[in-house]
Amino acid sequence: MPAQRPGAATVVGGGAGELVVMWVGFPLLGAGAGWALTEVSGWLAGLRWVPWQGLFELVDGLPDGRAIAGAVALGALLGLFVAHLGTRERLIVTVDRSGVRLHRDGTDRDVPRRSVSAVFTDRNDLVVLGAGGEELVREKSDLSRRRLRDAFDTHGWPWTEADPHRDAYRRWVEGLPGLPAGADALLRARQRAIESDRRGDALDLRAELARLGVVLRDEEKRQYWRLVPVALPGEETPDGR
Repeated sequence: MPAQRPGAATVVGGGAGELVVMWVGFPLLGAGAGWALTEVSGWLAGLRWVPWQGLFELVDGLPDGRAIAGAVALGALLGLFVAHLGTRERLIVTVDRSGVRLHRDGTDRDVPRRSVSAVFTDRNDLVVLGAGGEELVREKSDLSRRRLRDAFDTHGWPWTEADPHRDAYRRWVEGLPGLPAGADALLRARQRAIESDRRGDALDLRAELARLGVVLRDEEKRQYWRLVPVALPGEETPDGR
C-alpha cells in the first residue's frame, strides 16, 4: 500500500471489498433465496398455519421453468435494492488537519478542527465533542475503531480512548431535579420513542435536548444525561454555526 503524502487527507470507509459484498453478494443471496422458495413452495402451501398461502400456491402452480426464473430474478432485484440502501447508508469519514467531513446518504457534514475537544467511539457511535463538551457529532458507524483512531491521530486530533465526561452522566428518572425547563417532558417523549423503536423520533428529540444543553447517551433502553453550556441568542456556537 503506498505511503500517504504528508498533509493529505485520510479517508476511512468500508472500501471496495464492502461494495463487492453488497453489490455482488446480496443479489446472489437474493437469487438463491428465490430459487429455494420455488423448491419448497409446494410443501409450504400444504401447511395451513403458514401465512401467504395464496402466494405459495401460485408459485407451486407455475411451470417449473417460469417459477424458478421469476423467483430468481425477483430475489436478485431485492438484493440489488438492499445493496442500494446499504451503499447510501455507508458512513465515509475524511480527516485532515483543518477539519473532518462525514458523508452519508448523499449528505456531507463538515466540522472544523478548531471547535473540537475530543474524538472517540462509544460502542457503535463515532462521537466528536466541542470545546464546551457538547456533542458536535454522534454517528452510527461500523467502521474499524483502529482505522478511525489512526486517521485522527495522524492529523493531530485529540483522540481519546473513552468519553472524557462519562462520569458526569446521570441516569434519567422522571421528575429528577437539575434539568432545564422542558427537558423532562422531552426525555419522557424520547423514552417512549426508544421503547417503540422509533429511531427517527429519538434522534429528533436528542437534537431538541441538545439545544437545551442536555447531552445524552443510551445504554440499551435507558437514557443518561449531562449538562453543557448553551450559547445565548446571537452567539456563535463552538462549531461555528
